Amino acid sequence: MWSKALFLAAIQTLFLGGAMAIAEPFETFETAPETRWSYVADTVMGGVSTGTVQFTREGQTAFARLEGTVSTANNGGFIQFRRALSDAADADAQGLRLRVRGNGQTYFVHLRTTGTRLPWQYYQASFETSGNWREIRIPFSAFERSGRLLRKSVKSGALTSVGIVAYGRDHSAQVDVSEVAFY
Repeated sequence: MWSKALFLAAIQTLFLGGAMAIAEPFETFETAPETRWSYVADTVMGGVSTGTVQFTREGQTAFARLEGTVSTANNGGFIQFRRALSDAADADAQGLRLRVRGNGQTYFVHLRTTGTRLPWQYYQASFETSGNWREIRIPFSAFERSGRLLRKSVKSGALTSVGIVAYGRDHSAQVDVSEVAFY
């Protein structure tokens, strides 16, 4: 489902697409991505979801594949892979750009900031996948906070990590990501 902020950002991108600078990806999964990305599941808090993240290549395209089974049993419901950011995004960054494909399911991006101190705090935005590679742009204004203790919006200069997440319902997950960038 489209949030108002995501809808407005899509319209802005459609009509002003050339006006937004496209930054080089900070991640292309080319060289030793396993040193930057880690897999996390709800098992850290008693859940029973299972999965893996694999770093692979098809032809010229290197990518990460998150796959597994998400289960809401035992108050669980997620698998993810995430990366700590050594540098925050530029203060003028407007959002996150991903190149993705998947099994037709909805997935999420979780952002953490200097203000998300508790393990269950994050900012979340969803994206859809298909069997074909496609670029998606998610404006920071489309990210929703996980609780009222957080600022209402994401500040790009405060970002500390980005995660790709299969979340919230019982399902089989498979999502591939070949690029991550700010725009």
